[in-house]
Amino acid sequence: MTSDEFVHLHVHTEYSMLDGAARLDDLMAEASRLGMSAIAMTDHGNLFGAYDFYTKARGAGLKPIIGLEGYYAPQGRAERRPFDFGGGFDEGTPEDPGAGRGKHSYTHMTVWAESTLGMHNLFRLSSLASLEGQYHKPRFDRELLDRFGAGLIGTTGCPSGEVNRWLQAGQYEKARAAAADFRDILGPENYFCEVMDHGLAIERRFREDLIRIARDLKLPLVATNDLHYVHESDADTHEVLLCVGTRTTMDDPKRFRFDARDFYLKSAAEMRSVWSELPEACDNTLLIAERCEVSFDEGANLMPEFAVPDGYTEETWLRAEVERGLEARYQGSVPDDVRQQSEYELGVVSQMGFPGYFLVVADLVRYARENKIRVGPGRGSAAGAMIAYALGITELDPIKHGLLFERFLNPERISMPDIDIDFADVDRDKVLKYVVDKYGENNVSQVITFGTMGAKAVVRDVGRVLGMPFGEVDRIAKLVPAELKMTIDKAVDRVPELQQMAEARDEKGQLIDYARRLEGLARHASVHACAVIIAPSDLTDYVPLYRAPKDGRVTTQFDGPTCEEVGLLKMDFLGLKE
Repeated sequence: MTSDEFVHLHVHTEYSMLDGAARLDDLMAEASRLGMSAIAMTDHGNLFGAYDFYTKARGAGLKPIIGLEGYYAPQGRAERRPFDFGGGFDEGTPEDPGAGRGKHSYTHMTVWAESTLGMHNLFRLSSLASLEGQYHKPRFDRELLDRFGAGLIGTTGCPSGEVNRWLQAGQYEKARAAAADFRDILGPENYFCEVMDHGLAIERRFREDLIRIARDLKLPLVATNDLHYVHESDADTHEVLLCVGTRTTMDDPKRFRFDARDFYLKSAAEMRSVWSELPEACDNTLLIAERCEVSFDEGANLMPEFAVPDGYTEETWLRAEVERGLEARYQGSVPDDVRQQSEYELGVVSQMGFPGYFLVVADLVRYARENKIRVGPGRGSAAGAMIAYALGITELDPIKHGLLFERFLNPERISMPDIDIDFADVDRDKVLKYVVDKYGENNVSQVITFGTMGAKAVVRDVGRVLGMPFGEVDRIAKLVPAELKMTIDKAVDRVPELQQMAEARDEKGQLIDYARRLEGLARHASVHACAVIIAPSDLTDYVPLYRAPKDGRVTTQFDGPTCEEVGLLKMDFLGLKE
């Protein structure tokens, strides 16, 4: 990195749902075009996109820095009342309904993982903030930061950070004491005074006090831009997105809005021009980027340990169970081609390190059948495995039906096995409880999934935000063909009336344009209908967890494919209708 570079360290991607509009592909493309060498992600209160960000940044030749703009509870994560700073600004943000003038349910803190150890500590910090500290937002506190601070770098944060809140309340000594406390927790080289300038009064009014704290405590400065979208021209689209999230309209004078258009991926030259009087604040972005080195153990085998009888390994026990099953299936007379196929499959499974997987699945199916829970006969490529038939996982003889094992597991293409199991809808919870009881509550979780803005839905959302009549918006939405994977672009190409609207310079043209820009962004998180993760130890050793604020259900923060990519066992308990 050279002295004229700059690294963006405060970045809200599309995973800051209904707030961040920076799509990862667009973000990486623009950062590459600007000649940047690294970039961070610091989504609001979550690490949903950490692995996605990591892989896409590396694919674009950028160094990924995994971070979080966390919600910090000065009053402690167990407290369910706002903290009183005794006065100061009140921006009236709708994301903190419990706030009043000088009172806030939480403050903000920017945190980055300096090492892989730090990244996993960030997983734990984020998990417990959600599991234990949820109050309007997932909040961590001093105790969690002290427990999981190793390998982390933190800052005073944006104007909503604790140090800044004390300054806004006219309490310099308390601001200084808070900064000193964070410095002592993280270490003097791991805590920075974060300075921002988007042309906002709240940033400039207290800047000198913030810099004074940095000098008093010998804290380094770091300059950031609170990025929420990629290009300056995306500012209006981002305003529409904020209105979607807060259920307001663009003509509402009280709507939540950003009072500037500077929250985009600025070039190094732009950032260094803004901070020409404090060049070290830009230089320190390079220092932080150089220090941050994290990696995911892609392709790891994180199978849960299956308890086998004394004297056996998982491999030898699987072999014994398969032999027992073959004898039962073929009534003591196992054909040579069947035995040969089984030997081949056992060799592949052992070579790929998956004996435990088959034992886990077979055990679940056995439990279900012993407890009179209806189980399907098997589906998908797993029906091509003779050992699955022998273990009772499937009910089709693959040789008799000409099914291929290589469609399920191919030794030349290392990938996790995937056996979908149909359990009766009414009893799936019993199977899940069995899994939790057997492998441990901390080792098992359901899986998150993200609902996105589909073509019809985004037209309705944008139409409402623009204040258009409901009937007209509904009519336009119905023009979009009701087909799987339909997009606004496809609809415009296919439907002449939509094409005319898209080309018009009126309200309808604006509707189509905004809908195109917002389509596909994540709108909400929910629980996958059937996916379950089983880990060999506490799940937070591998992935962050999330507690849904509405119903309290716990899921992974990574979606199913990502959990598999990092080596975890994912099983799909599909519904079998009565």
